[in-house]
Amino acid sequence: MRARVTNGGATKTTKTRKTRKILTTFVAALTFTIAAPAVASAAPSSGWNDWSCAPGTRHPEPVVLVHGLGANATTNWFYHAPKLKDAGYCVYSLTYGATVLDGQLFGGLRSMRKSAAELGAFVDRVRKSTGADKVDIVGHSEGTTMPAYYLKYEGGAEKVKQFVGFGSNFKGTSLNGLSGLAKAVLSIPGLDLLADGVCGACREYLAPSDFLDDLARGGVAVPGPTYTSIVSRYDRVVTPYTSGVLGEPGTTDIVLQDKCGADASGHLSQAIDPNVTSLILKALDPKHAPAPKCVPFVAPL
Repeated sequence: MRARVTNGGATKTTKTRKTRKILTTFVAALTFTIAAPAVASAAPSSGWNDWSCAPGTRHPEPVVLVHGLGANATTNWFYHAPKLKDAGYCVYSLTYGATVLDGQLFGGLRSMRKSAAELGAFVDRVRKSTGADKVDIVGHSEGTTMPAYYLKYEGGAEKVKQFVGFGSNFKGTSLNGLSGLAKAVLSIPGLDLLADGVCGACREYLAPSDFLDDLARGGVAVPGPTYTSIVSRYDRVVTPYTSGVLGEPGTTDIVLQDKCGADASGHLSQAIDPNVTSLILKALDPKHAPAPKCVPFVAPL
């Protein structure tokens, strides 16, 4: 039986409200994807993906940026990457996870197991180019889930010093209560194969999944790297937002609103949130980076 809510004589079903939330998020994501390249083209590019960059003594580990599902190396990082570069880091980003869709515009769609191998090859390339023994990884959304798998199962723990994620997701998403329906649709014979060819990572995010079970087994974090996870209470893509909370010994979890009550960032907007930038810089360099300040920020996408 559906729950019914009456407001001024108008009756809406709970299902309709949830569907509207999903559609709102989809439109926001589409708008972000279309608008971001135009903004990115105006962003500073010197030093970002500069393969001649030599890490300094203060920041000997280059930073590898890992985008989220459906994003790419540019759109996800036009805001944070220049600021990391200005702070003295050698900064690199990759587009990974191409499927039948345009692999340069829409990344992160391939099975995360296969994308983890791509990330490993890119990390090795950065280490070889810079001469660094280890790198730091900063990721958004799927850029936290997939690297966590890389660290745990693809030998990444020996090559990564610090792992910082925001909009994190380690336990999947309920899609605001519609994950069961989505999983049922994507399991229809024939459609399941099509779904994997277009977005294998999508099915892996719908718990229960073999991928999420493997990631959770024995704990997400592994010895070696330091783990910092940043989440927002207003996240409507990773639901519940606590799917990004590690809660494991030796890991650090940060809820944005605990640090800055004036921050109303959702999921996508964490990619352009100055408070997130400050928290990333502090996590990478806790001894020298300035203490994060609270900047009022309203972008609940």
